[in-house]
Amino acid sequence: MRTIGTCYYPEHWPEEIWAEDAARMAEAGLTWVRIGEFAWSRIEPEPGRYDWGWLDRAIDTLGAAGLKVVLGTPTATPPKWLVDRDPTMLAVDAEGRPRGFGSRRHYCFSHAGYLEDCRRITAALVDRYGRNRHIHAWQTDNEYGCHDTTLSYSDAARSAFRDWLSQRYQSPEALNRAWGNVFWSMEYRSFDEIDLPNLTVTEPNPSHVMAFRRFASAQVARFNRAQVEIIRKGSDAPILHNYMGRVLDFDHFDVGADLDIASWDSYPMGFLFDRLDASDAHRAAFMRQGDPDFQAFHHDLYRAVGRGRWWVMEQQPGPVNWAPWNPAPLPGMVRLWSWEAFAHGAEAVCYFRWRQAPFGQEQHHAGLLRPDSAEAPGLEEARQVAREIAALPEAGAGAAPVAIVFDYVSAWAWETQPQGQDFSYFRIVFSAYRALRRAGLSVDILPPDTGDLSAYALVLAPGLMALEEPLRGALATVGGLAILGPRANAKTPDMTIPLPLPPDLPGLPATVAAVESLPPEVAVPVAGGGNVRHWLEHLETEAPVALATEDDRPVLIGDGALRYLGGWPDGTLWDRIVAEAAEATGLETEALPEGLRIRDTAAHRFAFNFGGRSVIYRETHIPAAGVAWWER
Repeated sequence: MRTIGTCYYPEHWPEEIWAEDAARMAEAGLTWVRIGEFAWSRIEPEPGRYDWGWLDRAIDTLGAAGLKVVLGTPTATPPKWLVDRDPTMLAVDAEGRPRGFGSRRHYCFSHAGYLEDCRRITAALVDRYGRNRHIHAWQTDNEYGCHDTTLSYSDAARSAFRDWLSQRYQSPEALNRAWGNVFWSMEYRSFDEIDLPNLTVTEPNPSHVMAFRRFASAQVARFNRAQVEIIRKGSDAPILHNYMGRVLDFDHFDVGADLDIASWDSYPMGFLFDRLDASDAHRAAFMRQGDPDFQAFHHDLYRAVGRGRWWVMEQQPGPVNWAPWNPAPLPGMVRLWSWEAFAHGAEAVCYFRWRQAPFGQEQHHAGLLRPDSAEAPGLEEARQVAREIAALPEAGAGAAPVAIVFDYVSAWAWETQPQGQDFSYFRIVFSAYRALRRAGLSVDILPPDTGDLSAYALVLAPGLMALEEPLRGALATVGGLAILGPRANAKTPDMTIPLPLPPDLPGLPATVAAVESLPPEVAVPVAGGGNVRHWLEHLETEAPVALATEDDRPVLIGDGALRYLGGWPDGTLWDRIVAEAAEATGLETEALPEGLRIRDTAAHRFAFNFGGRSVIYRETHIPAAGVAWWER
């Protein structure tokens, strides 16, 4: 069932307006309200002394209005008394500086004492509210990894890392062999000699860095699991976490395995200026709409992380405060963003926040209400969405005909050893995703341990560091065509070059004899149209060559169900590859008007106009920031 909601901070507002706020939320058609995720200092103002009265009354007030409460654990904002009691809980940055108190996310995932305090505050919340009839879901912490907080170079992290290494490798000798520590005389005699991979004279051993990245990701999952286990013992309500856009520092699939629902925080215009690699012209064209594909990519990603169940926990309703520039959305975009999420299978879209705060770091972050409680423009669009979802029959996300494999470990690998300053795993995967969307295709995103590809006519897996089971076996099940590369299966799990040399794909005789990274201004023309940019592999192959450079170097090889791509395509070349793959597999594609995107659900086709002017699609006039749908 599709629903909408908002994020509310009763501790920010006089208690005498809570009931009015709750009534206005209900009148607008909101169902969900998230509270509590930053309220530790009000819940426990002094060590061991809890103040539940205000939170009891807030939950009762919201519930009495018919709202369903999502209660957050407040562990993203440990209070000052807790930091003062044990300053070693603070995370330490790569330069060896402790992260200071005064904002949020100032803790180290590896600190045992802080983890115990998190267990304690979570247990206290669950003891109090685990069976409360108004609590319908739980959120753990808030935006793991945001503000570059996954990696900590603290003493606690060093100790935990050594223990993790001892369990993974069992002996220093095995670790030395796996990492190639004979190089530069880096061999260790015991795990206690191993430090963290920062402050080295030049770059640290990439195997050391990758091990640390795997460890740090596992610490996030461990931290989250500790809270989940406590909540499950005392509550039957589903548990979720709100991930953030383009945060790749930990494996979201691993964290999601312990959750019931994945959610993410969608800020289309903030991300356009803050997290998207885009030209000035592209940003100008979509300044008030957000990128046409960035949100959709994350919708599809978190549908996979949640194993089909996912929400938008925070949806931008107006200008934000944290991007380099913060324009206001076009009228209609709040509605469009909401419907786009529903078309990708979201169960709920919650707007951040109910009322704009007149104090603190987010004073210029718009809400559904202004600071003076007058309605902001986003509220009427939320009302419209509420009316529309009540009228439109329910329909799931629908089965997509194409898929992209996404792997967080690969993101760490190419950040660790990019071999080209602008090589980015996210960018190459996103470029493939864009091409599929430009062709009018709906997409599923798959984790790297996927074992069955039979449902898909086309599967793309660019930049996949290592091809491990069960995905290697799944290639034999692909329902149509799988294209791997570039830079696929190029490293061992310990970040060394494998033998036999990559790509080492079943039934595809090919060897990457050499690689070259290309400056951004360089384009290598491909015969028939399009270019290779950024990355080009020298392929030795006996396989049929489907695409080659104008000077006859193989780029795309193979003519069976499995093919290999040895370069990074530009947009034109990606469009050729997708079009030819679609023709080979019987996929229906279409050329969409500029800025228009479509998504098929089980029962409907949705069209979203991100462009700045109206378009005609299927004989329907769709205005700028407009949404249309048809029964399939």
